[in-house]
Order: sequence, then C-alpha cells, then structure tokens
Amino acid sequence: MKFDRILAARKGKIVYQSGNAAVKVFDESYSKSDILNEALNQARIEETGLAIPKILEVGTVDGKWALSLEYIEGRTLASLMTEQPEKKDEYMALFVSLQRQIHSKKAPLLTTLKDKMTRKISYAELAATVRYDLQVKLREMPGPSYVCHCDFSPSNILIRDDGTPFILDWSHATQGNPCVDAAITYILFLLSGHGSLAEAYLSLFCEKSGIDPKSVLKWVPVAAASKSIKTEGADKAFLLSLANTVDYQNGGIKQ
Repeated sequence: MKFDRILAARKGKIVYQSGNAAVKVFDESYSKSDILNEALNQARIEETGLAIPKILEVGTVDGKWALSLEYIEGRTLASLMTEQPEKKDEYMALFVSLQRQIHSKKAPLLTTLKDKMTRKISYAELAATVRYDLQVKLREMPGPSYVCHCDFSPSNILIRDDGTPFILDWSHATQGNPCVDAAITYILFLLSGHGSLAEAYLSLFCEKSGIDPKSVLKWVPVAAASKSIKTEGADKAFLLSLANTVDYQNGGIKQ
C-alpha cells in the first residue's frame, strides 16, 4: 500500500493518507481484538446516521494491523478554535450541538459504559475503598442508554471545506448516560490546560441539555479513575487526584 503523507501520529498508531483513504496503522501494543473492536464500533456508529468517516477495510500493513477509513479533507475544530479565538463561542456552540446529536442516538449492541468503566476502575491505582465507592456509584447510574463517544474533544471533530462537520475516533464508544460522557469531555479540556474552556463547555452543555451542572460534575471521579488506566506521568497524577478529591455528595471539586 502506498502512503501519500502522515495525517496524524499518536502513541501506538500513525494515520496516513492513501488516496481516498485514511489508514490507521497500529503498533504491537494493540491486540487483534482491540482493532476488531474499534472497527465494529465504527460500523455500529455508521448505522446511527451520524456524520463519520465510513470504514472501508480491516487488514495489515507490513505485519501491523490497520484500519482503512474514508478520507475527509478538512481542519480539526481544535485548530480552528486556536487560530480564530474570536469565534470561540460559535465553535463551542457547534461542539456542544454535535455532542447532543450523538446523545440522541441509540446503538444497543455497543458495550455499556457502566460495564467498561467498572472493569477499568478495578485496575486504577487507587485505594481499594475508593475503587469500591466508584464502582458502587457506577452501579447506580441511571438510564436510559444513549451513544457516548467517550473521547469527545475538538481534536476529534473535522470540519470539511464546505462546513460539514465529521466526528472522528470511535474506538472508545459505548452506550450509557450522556452526563458521564460530558464529564469525560470536561476532563479532557482540563487535561489540555484549558480550564476556562472546560467551564464554558460545561455551562453551555448543561444549558442546552436542561440539566444541573452537578449532574455532570458528580461523574468526574468515575470518569477520571477510568481514564487513568492508559495515562502516564503528570496527566495520570492529575486524574488520580480528581478521583480522590471530588465531593461525591455535592458534585463540586474540592480545592
């Protein structure tokens, strides 16, 4: 397979352009089941009608597992927000609107958010009592279940030249409570060092969804503990601190 250029390079994977395809090539840290699960998630999300790159093929490149997806020409919402700060309110409104579109969909064959987080938290580097409390909280997660992206950030939104937005990277997709998905996004903004954007996002998401911000914030410790599993260094320490320092009753972060 001939590659035209590198589109993105992340830990454990590189995305190349090859003609009309974007080919994501994984290293040996990803198992066959990881790749097949991501492909299955992508296919199930396609069936919801959301605007996402269509999956074209699952195969190997030089002995490494690879996923070929439809190549979409465009700019990420993250880059547009950086380059055009005067449009931050417009871009945030689009961002929240897209997430609410995701939360309007159902995909009953996806893994449940509750099961996935329960499993991940069992490996978190937290005191056993904290892990237990978080897993009890998860068992009490209210329904119904809607599609949750679980890695929804501006870098995973691609805006085509004609203005059409596409949502990328469905490897973490589950079905569950949208408030938990919003808590993950809130944490992603914090991890990127954009505390003001995190608060702006939370305010707008809750306003448009008609929910109390506490309904999102109370899931921050659960989301942080779950996300800490495949994170290292300062980010991992920050996530573990969130898991340990959140006021579970009132939904506010203890400073």
